[in-house]
Formats: sequence, structure tokens, C-alpha cells
Amino acid sequence: MDSLLLHAEFEKITAALLKSRTGEFDLESILFLKLRSHGIHDLGCVGECINLERLDLSGNNITNLAPLASLRLLSVLNLSANRISSLEPLRSCDNLQNLNLAGNIITSSVESLHCLQSLRKLENIRLKDNTYNYTNPVCRNTSYRAIVLEMFPNIKVLDGERVVGRGSDLYQLCKDIDDTIKAGLYKNGQLIEHPDCKPWVEDSYWEIKRSNNAIIEEAYKQFNDVLHECRLLNNRAIHVISQTERSMSLKKQPKQYAI
Repeated sequence: MDSLLLHAEFEKITAALLKSRTGEFDLESILFLKLRSHGIHDLGCVGECINLERLDLSGNNITNLAPLASLRLLSVLNLSANRISSLEPLRSCDNLQNLNLAGNIITSSVESLHCLQSLRKLENIRLKDNTYNYTNPVCRNTSYRAIVLEMFPNIKVLDGERVVGRGSDLYQLCKDIDDTIKAGLYKNGQLIEHPDCKPWVEDSYWEIKRSNNAIIEEAYKQFNDVLHECRLLNNRAIHVISQTERSMSLKKQPKQYAI
């Protein structure tokens, strides 16, 4: 019965659900909350967790974000894989820094993102995730990336790619290389067949050749002599150890007396 009741409560966030999941008696004491893939469609009283800093609601059936408007201290919010089309309530989340919206139904018009422009601390925003094949209609806009970067000048990471700061040059370089390779593979929309590449050097190029230098030859000889002596010493040590073990085993055998 308790498990059935708990499953029913997951459709809507209630005070009882929040307390059971976090162990906190007071909703205002909840700082971190993770409710992933529970079939939630109604955020209920989550707005009463006014001190919430990190919230993960990914993989649910959420459409209305109104209860999130009161979460002024929220810094990390994961809403990926839901059914969200309007982001207007997030306008009040002044402290938001990291926002994941991949896998929703945010309209193709970039105007749907204007409500987020007041979030001055927003540094990381994700609207598509190629790893899980999550996206949004707005990402189909041919100028999507350029428009988003212009709308949010403080953004450091867009869709998992660093756009400014350390690592941004590497991301851009990899992207340019990838684009160049793709462009070279096709001509007039058709894949170009390239002939088999020939080796740059002859097969014998990488073979190690012994030098005729007398000093090198002498060094080879001395090394082989030392190696031979080491092998002799090793065989001698094995023989001595074997004899010692045999002698010790004989001493441990109980003495037998004739009657």
C-alpha cells in the first residue's frame, strides 16, 4: 500500500514527497533535490523550497514551470526530456547559472528565449544534447547558435561546448577541422572516392640497422657478455635455492626409530 501511495504522489510534487525524498522536515531547509524520471507532470509545492540551489527534474512530463518562479536562489536547473514550451516563469530565477532544457518543445522562434535575457548570471545553457539525441524546435533555426550567443553575451558554455575562456579555441579548432573534413568528402552532394594511400617511406625504413662504428660494436659485445654472466648467475642461484629447500624439507621430517 505504501509503495502504491508513493508512486501516486510522484505524479505531483507534494510536501510529503519532498520530505520523504530529502529527509528534511522543513521545506525551506531543502537545498538539493533530484526527482528524475518519475512521471511528474505537476510541480505542486516545489516553489515552497525557497532556498533550493540545485534541482533536477529531467525525464518527466512537466509542461508548466510556474511554481519555479519563487526559487530565487536556484543556480543549477535540469529540465531536460520534458514537454516544456514556455520558459517565462524562469525570468525570476535571478541566481540561475546552469540551465539544461534539451529535449523539450521550445518553439522554433528565438523569441521564446527572450525571457532568459534578464538572467545575468547564466553561463551554461543547453538546448540540445547530441549524446541522448535531445533537441528543441528552436535549434532548427539556421542561425540558432549565433543568435543565442548574441542574446546571452555572458554565456561560456552552449550545448556542452565551451564558447569563451579556456578550451574555447580547442572546441572551435575541432569544429573547423570536422567541417573541413566533411567538405572534402563530398563534391556536388556526392561522396568522393579516394585512391588507396601509398606509404611515405619504404618498408625497410623503420628497421634498426647496426652501425659499423667500432665503438658501437664493442658496446654490443660487452653488453652481450654481461647478459650471459647474468644468466649464469641466475641459473646458479636457482640451483642453490633448490638444494637449500630440499635440505630444509628433510630436516622437518619426523625421525623414525627402529623397535
